[in-house]
Amino acid sequence: MSWERLRVFAAVAEHTSITAAAEALHLTRPAVSQHVRKLEREAGCRLVEPDGRGIRLTTAGQVLASAARSITATVLDVERDLANIHERITGPLRVGAVTSALRAFVLDALRTLTTRHPQLDPALRDGEVIDLIPALRARRLDAVVLESWSGWPARMPPGVALTDLFTEDVELAVADDHPLAQRSVVRIDELHGQRWTSCPPGTEAHEALVQTLRSHSVDADVRYCMADYATQLSAVAAGLASALVPRIAQSPRPAGVRYVPCEPAVTRTIAVATADSGSTPAVRALLAELLRTTDRGEPAPAPQ
Repeated sequence: MSWERLRVFAAVAEHTSITAAAEALHLTRPAVSQHVRKLEREAGCRLVEPDGRGIRLTTAGQVLASAARSITATVLDVERDLANIHERITGPLRVGAVTSALRAFVLDALRTLTTRHPQLDPALRDGEVIDLIPALRARRLDAVVLESWSGWPARMPPGVALTDLFTEDVELAVADDHPLAQRSVVRIDELHGQRWTSCPPGTEAHEALVQTLRSHSVDADVRYCMADYATQLSAVAAGLASALVPRIAQSPRPAGVRYVPCEPAVTRTIAVATADSGSTPAVRALLAELLRTTDRGEPAPAPQ
């Protein structure tokens, strides 16, 4: 049984889906299926069986999955310890990030790192905290750049450490002809009857919007669920909805959009999550570069 097949089977067992495991490992679905079939031939028994749209482990598969997870963790620990011996900033670096941070500074930080350390091999995945933190805990990611809102603070599970990069203001985005567009500030308890656009339910941004409004006895009528702020701002410009938009996501601003500060202030903190059980030189270099990049100041919003 090869290490590669055991690594693949550990992912299959975690996701109970060939497709999801393939996506997590950046492999094709046929490649993952082939690994499982070879592993079954080597084991001399069935390891998985169909279960609706997914699969489930047989008894033998559960036994092998437990061993595969243990072996995977051991190999990753060895790779980390070997890298630490000489502080070599080489090899894979798997990063997850919320899209607004990715666009604003994460790509710049990775460009600087790969220029400085040509043997570094980064991979980047965008997404939300709800998906990225489980991937970090399963060691499919080495670091996650995430968001934590004043109305919905991020809650990290055991074994995950957080390093704050910066805290930014979040403002109300409305169309130019909106009744609140000319205000210098708007109280949150004045936002009754608004139609909203936000990220999909379950994301930090969506839950922060709902909880922020609810804490001021305002119902959140979210009509337009869109994963990125650029599309949300297009809906705002069209006069279809209002939005709460963090500072680094305000530029470029579409024509016809105004930003108005909120009272009380709404803020969002951008932080980096890593495993607190130890990190590689590559992860430490990434964290240092992200701190340097954001210390120069996050991008300013578009002019009014």
